Amino acid sequence: MYIGIDIGGTKCAVIKADDNGNKIAKVKFDTSDKDSTLKRIVYEAELFGAGDPDCKGIGVSCGGPLDEKRGLILSPPNLPGWDNVDIVRSLEEKFSVRVLLRNDANACALAEWRFGAGKGSRNMVFLTFGTGFGAGLILDGRLYSGTNGNAGEIGHVRCSENGPIGYGKSGSYEGYCSGGGIKQIAQAIATEELQQGRSVSFCKNYGELDLISAKTVADAAYNGDRFAIEVYRRSAEKLGMCVSLLVDLLNPEVIVIGSVFARSESLFRDEMEGIIKKEALHFASKVCKVVPAALGDEIGDFAAIAAAMGE
Repeated sequence: MYIGIDIGGTKCAVIKADDNGNKIAKVKFDTSDKDSTLKRIVYEAELFGAGDPDCKGIGVSCGGPLDEKRGLILSPPNLPGWDNVDIVRSLEEKFSVRVLLRNDANACALAEWRFGAGKGSRNMVFLTFGTGFGAGLILDGRLYSGTNGNAGEIGHVRCSENGPIGYGKSGSYEGYCSGGGIKQIAQAIATEELQQGRSVSFCKNYGELDLISAKTVADAAYNGDRFAIEVYRRSAEKLGMCVSLLVDLLNPEVIVIGSVFARSESLFRDEMEGIIKKEALHFASKVCKVVPAALGDEIGDFAAIAAAMGE
């Protein structure tokens, strides 16, 4: 039996799974202040049998930055006040069982590799493409997390001199390939049209600029709005550049992309594949498939379980 703990900025979950990773039970609750949330995590984990002899491990999936090797949560931007939290040591002392901490991209990579779209591969890249944009790397049949768990932060790489801001950097891949990045691209296009006395279907006036989201723009694109289609084309272009870089650098069998891409694949596919064909090495790209994540809304649960199961 395994216990998975998924720590998010607004919600947390504790999951109990059998030896094969099948979910047995789950409880979900709001993330509050650090101390209250950690107490609730310990309480729920104990109810699920974290201290029982048949518990083989506990996995913690959390947004970074983290130090996976030392088991520390290092002030994630979506968890204010969570500074240098030694969560691995505290859980190990409480339950006398192995505890593994993974950033959410690494944990999701393990989940899609074990249970989802990357199952059966030896070299896989998982791209989050949600609130943020990061990569989890499965290389030669095992997770590669770097010296202190911060490998794969492709979202921080700058791909243009100027552009939407993501990961604290203008023109970064996260600035183009994330829910927030798509919102920024759409806001810029909508503002240009409004300044010319025109409007777009997903933003009729200045008061609606903050209401723009990746979903509202996708809905408009599916209804044929050319401005919304252009928003996704720009994002897809940068996604294609990023995928080409990963193909050339890592030569993976499969690249699995989650969240926004998985929900709106048809808005990305043609532009992305055109860029890959143009930019990536042919002998590497022809052996790599790019697919949407398979675990859907349950990926957070499976990520925490996969973290508990290790490699």
